[in-house]
Amino acid sequence: MKIPFTKLHGAKNDFLLTFSEDAPAGDLPAVAVAICDRYTGAGADGWMLVDRAAGADFDASIRLFNSDGSEPELSGNGTRCAGALLLRDQNAGSVRIRTGAGIKHLQLISRQGLEYLFEMNMGHVRVNELSAIVRERDTVIIDAGNPQCAIPVEHFDFDWRAVGKAVENDGRFPNRTNVSFVRPVDRHTIDVRFWERGAGETNSSGTGSTGAAMAAIARGFAESPLTVQTPAGALTLRFEESVFLTGPAEFIAEGIYFYGGKT
Repeated sequence: MKIPFTKLHGAKNDFLLTFSEDAPAGDLPAVAVAICDRYTGAGADGWMLVDRAAGADFDASIRLFNSDGSEPELSGNGTRCAGALLLRDQNAGSVRIRTGAGIKHLQLISRQGLEYLFEMNMGHVRVNELSAIVRERDTVIIDAGNPQCAIPVEHFDFDWRAVGKAVENDGRFPNRTNVSFVRPVDRHTIDVRFWERGAGETNSSGTGSTGAAMAAIARGFAESPLTVQTPAGALTLRFEESVFLTGPAEFIAEGIYFYGGKT
């Protein structure tokens, strides 16, 4: 079976995007696991279905599957990638995308060749617990449209991946959680590492950056506007009534995946 895809990345968080009309029927989580495999598939952190049918208050809808087949509510980096795909052949300066966490408005800031820069309204971000102990770690539990557990740290010289995996699967999170490790740099800068639910270590995360920034502000060691340093570069956030995240989306490739080894 042939599945067409376009590959994009948002700050080296990569996704395979397929228009809904080109997606196969059947077990979509199994397709996601296969197509995202970095050795036997096209390789990505997630697979996204993009439905171009508009509604009264949105221009398109997306459905995202992680590389393990699970279906998260939202990906900030992934939603920007969908925005770039939707605006590629248009002159519009904005797009409204319906996600599992509601409708997200993306404003196009610049467009240079294959790279797009968006400011995305992440909506209202809520601190659920300002000081919680998870796996003997001091954490901040955030709702950023998906579950986030931010862990303040002084450095990354420990096995934070193992900690991230343990926290992700801790019993207090029935649907698992995303995990970020937050190191203060100055009042307007934090350095963050990410362990994402269903994907493991990622180079960056839009919702993870949002949760980490909210945690830093709530704990009082940072203030808006805030730059989040990630292994893939910087994302910026400003906090008003809503939270606004600015970051890139870039086209990488287009192709056909032979699902099940069949053409």
